[in-house]
This record gives sequence, C-alpha cells and structure tokens, in this order.
Amino acid sequence: MSVALIACGALAREVLALRDKYDWDVEVFGVAALLHNEPNRIPAAVLGTIRDARKSHSHVIVVYGDCGTGGMLDRMLADEGVERVPGPHCYEMYAGSNFESMTDAEPGTFFLTDYLVESFDHLVLEGLGLDRHPELREDYFGNYTRVVYLAQRADEHLQYRARWAASELGLPLEIRAVGYGALETRLCRLMESVDCV
Repeated sequence: MSVALIACGALAREVLALRDKYDWDVEVFGVAALLHNEPNRIPAAVLGTIRDARKSHSHVIVVYGDCGTGGMLDRMLADEGVERVPGPHCYEMYAGSNFESMTDAEPGTFFLTDYLVESFDHLVLEGLGLDRHPELREDYFGNYTRVVYLAQRADEHLQYRARWAASELGLPLEIRAVGYGALETRLCRLMESVDCV
C-alpha cells in the first residue's frame, strides 16, 4: 500500500523524523505553515495536496490540527474520506494531556514549538507587523502572562532563540521538553490502521 502523509509545514520536520525513526515507507507532502495566518485557506490547500498525492498513492493521512479552521478542515476531510491526526493544534499534540492543565493554570500562555522558535521573527514579528509597528505589541500580547516553549529537541540554539522570543514579547519563559508527545502516538496509531508499519 502506497501511503502519503500530508503535513502542516510547522510539523514537517517532526513527521520526517518519525518516518525515519519507524522506517515507514511513505512520502511526505508539506503544506505552507504561513496559512496559519489565514486559516480559512487551509482546507483548500490541504485538498489540493490530497488530490496531488492521490495520483501516486493509494492512502492519504493528514498530519494537521484544526488550526483555527472552525471545523472546515474536518468537514472537507470527511467528504474526501481522509483521516487526520486528531487534535486542535500542534501545541496540544506536543503537550498531550498536560496542555489543558497548563492553559487552565495560566490562560494567558503563549506557546512556542521548535518550528515557531526558528521562525519567530518571520511568522510573529514580521507576520503581525511588529517589526514595522512595535507599538502594536501591547495590543497583541498585553493579555499574555508567560511563554511556554514546548521543545521537541534539546538544542541550546533553540533555547537561546526561545529566550530571545520571550524577551521580544516582554514575557517570562518556561521551557518544557516534550519531544513529539501525542503527535507521535497518534500518528503511529493511524499508521498501524493502514497496515504499513
């Protein structure tokens, strides 16, 4: 069975690492992570990638959260008969059962992942216009109380970047080493269900 994994660009590195770890015979297709700034465009982009992948693969799995689509992604996937890794977004996937307790304890938490740490200047500072209008920082982040970096890898450079990102937001930083968390267990479960492990 030929399997395609369609991954959010923010999860692509981790999906490739899991593919190699488990020696899955799959092809990974990426969808641009910048679509998170316009989540209404995510379903159409994923659909186009599904249709491309189906030209050469008999089974497709989507590795994406809902990511602000308000259920539009899941409705499209149901129409296409395609499964996705469950979860509202990658923060919950990485943190797993700890995510709810973290947000309950401190609702004003801004989360970072390896991908977001590496792309913070482009996705957050430039994406939100803070590089041009730093006065907007309080409007965007005034209700946040901390930054939690959900680290997939133990990497000193990423920790340095996370500290820099938190300082750019004027918030204290907490680093939690979570690895691939529930992303790994959920994706493994889907891979077992298509009998290609």
